[in-house]
Amino acid sequence: MDKATKSVVIVGGGTAGWMAAASLSKFLAGHDISITLIESADIGTVGVGEATLPAIREFNHYLGLDEVEFIKATNATFKLGIEFQNWHQLGNSFFHPFAGYGAPMHGVDFYHHWHRAKVEGAAGELGDYCLATQLAMNNKFAQPSMNNNNPLSVFNYAFHFDAIAYARYLRQFAEQAGVKRIEQRISKVHVGVENGDIESVELQDGRVIAGDLFIDCSGFAGLLIKKALHVGYDDWRHWLPCDSAIAVPCQSVADITPYTQSIAMESGWRWRIPLQHRTGNGVVFCSDYMSESQATDWLLGQLDGEPLADPNVIRFITGKRQKMWHKNCVAIGLASGFLEPLESTSIAMIQNGISHIHQFFPFAGIKQIEVDEVNRLNDLQYERIRDFIILHYCATQRIDTPFWQHCQRIDIPDSLKHKIELFKQRGHLIKYDGESFERDSWLSILSGMAIMPEQVETSAQMMPQQQLHQQLQQIQHAIEQGVGFAGSHAAFINKHCKAGA
Repeated sequence: MDKATKSVVIVGGGTAGWMAAASLSKFLAGHDISITLIESADIGTVGVGEATLPAIREFNHYLGLDEVEFIKATNATFKLGIEFQNWHQLGNSFFHPFAGYGAPMHGVDFYHHWHRAKVEGAAGELGDYCLATQLAMNNKFAQPSMNNNNPLSVFNYAFHFDAIAYARYLRQFAEQAGVKRIEQRISKVHVGVENGDIESVELQDGRVIAGDLFIDCSGFAGLLIKKALHVGYDDWRHWLPCDSAIAVPCQSVADITPYTQSIAMESGWRWRIPLQHRTGNGVVFCSDYMSESQATDWLLGQLDGEPLADPNVIRFITGKRQKMWHKNCVAIGLASGFLEPLESTSIAMIQNGISHIHQFFPFAGIKQIEVDEVNRLNDLQYERIRDFIILHYCATQRIDTPFWQHCQRIDIPDSLKHKIELFKQRGHLIKYDGESFERDSWLSILSGMAIMPEQVETSAQMMPQQQLHQQLQQIQHAIEQGVGFAGSHAAFINKHCKAGA
C-alpha cells in the first residue's frame, strides 16, 4: 500500500477512458509516471452521452482545448438547458436553464419576490425572468455577458456533441502527451493473493501489463472493480424503476435547438439531442410496463428524419458501485455506477471521478484514509444526483398510466423528503454537501411541477407592492431586449464554429 505510484493503467477507452487519460496526462506532466490505456475497438461503447452540463467547459479549459476547434471536431451545438414536456401533466412543459432567475432585491432572493407577486396575480411564470430560458424558447444563442454588474445577462451553457468523436479528439491529445495506447482485449486479470491488489492484466496476445494504479473504464462490464475485485453494487431501482434504454440517431431536418428535450411518455421518457450533423434520440423506460419492441416502435415513430443506424438497446441497473476506489483500482464512468441521463449527468460524473483521482493521487502510495474519503465524496455526489432525478418522478401529477401511478407510490429517500417539505413550508431550499445542482436548478423543477410554498417569505413583503410589480416588469423588458439582440442558434454556429462536411 505504501509503494510509490510509477505506472497507471486505464482499462477501457470511450469517453471515460480518454477523459481520464487526457486529464491525467496533463496532471502528471513532469512526474516520472507512465500512463497506458488498453482498449478494444470491437467491444464498442454505449455512446449515448451526447448532452452535457456546463462543467464540461471547465474540463476542456483545464486541458487547454480551443472551444471552436473542439466544437468543430465533435459536431457540437450549444445547450442552454433542458425542456421537459409532459412531465407535470400531459400537454405541459417547462424549462431547466443553466442560469438563475431575476436578481435579488433589497437583499432578498428573487424567488421570494416572484412568489409574492405570483400570489398577488402580478407575475408571469418563473422562466419569464431568465434570459437563458427565453433565448432557448426562441431558438436563439449568444455568448453570455462578462458584465457581472448586470445579473440578467449572466448565464452558463454546455454542449451537445458526438461522444465518440470527443473520445477520438481526446485520444489524440493524450497520445501527443505521452499516453501509450494498446489495442487488445484483456483475457485475464491477475490479483495478488496476499494483498488483493491488481498486479497486472493479461492480453489476448499473451502480453502482461503491470501497473501500480488501475483505472476501470470498462463500462457496465466492470472488468476490474466488479469481476476481479468483486465490489458490490447498490441497486436503486426501487426509487428509479426505469431499467432500459434504446438509442438511435436520425437525419437533422428540424431546427438545431440550443437545448435538450426530455419528453415524458407512457412508461418513461424520450430524449432529443440536436448535433450539427444529426439528431440523437432515445427512450428510457421500465420493462415492467413497456416491452422492448413497443419502445422501439414508439421511438422510431417519433423521429424527425430517417434513422441513421439500427436501434441500440441498453439494459441497466440504476445505482452505484459500493466503492468507487478499492485496493489499487478506481472505477470511472459506467463501471462506477449509472443514473439515467435525465439531467445529462453521465459525463459530469466522469469528471467528478477524475477530480477525486487528482485530489488524492497516490504519489507516495495508496493510503486507506484517502481511499475512504474518495468513496465518501463519491457516495454523496451520487446520492444527491439520485435525489434530484427522483424529484422529477415524485413531483409529477401524472397518474394516467400504471407506470406513473407506480411513481406516485414510491417512498422517496428521507433526504429528498425533508428538502421538499421545507420548500413547501417556507420556500427555502437546503444545499447539502456534495450537491451537483444549484438552488436554481431545483427551483426550475419544483416550479415546473407547480410545487409552491404555502406562505410568502416575510422579508419579501417589505417592498411596496407597486414598486415590486414595476421591477418585475423592468426585468421582463430587459430580457425581451436581450432576446431581441440575439441571433438564431443555427446562425451563430454557421458564423463562428461550423463543422466541416
